[in-house]
Amino acid sequence: MNVSPAFELNSKTIEPLSGTSKIYGSDTEDMFSTILDSAVNSLNTTNKYLSDAENEEIKLALGETENTHDLAIALQKASVSLQYTVAIRDKFLEAYKEIINMQI
Repeated sequence: MNVSPAFELNSKTIEPLSGTSKIYGSDTEDMFSTILDSAVNSLNTTNKYLSDAENEEIKLALGETENTHDLAIALQKASVSLQYTVAIRDKFLEAYKEIINMQI
């Protein structure tokens, strides 16, 4: 039994074999690139907030500052940013698992 594919894959387009319409891959690649850049920026921001919180803890422990307000703000920023990053990761993994379980 010979089964023909429904789509022909090309590096720039996905073309249906039985039609004339085209779905251009460059738009999809641009969208994926934008999403990936956004995720990397989010991770960098989260790392910065975690580093800032750690630096504030060290300053307080060494007695370089007595301002606990800055420490509380830094810890809260780090906590919220980390929760957001974990939520994004969980949604990404959920979508990945759904794609992997798709039957073609």
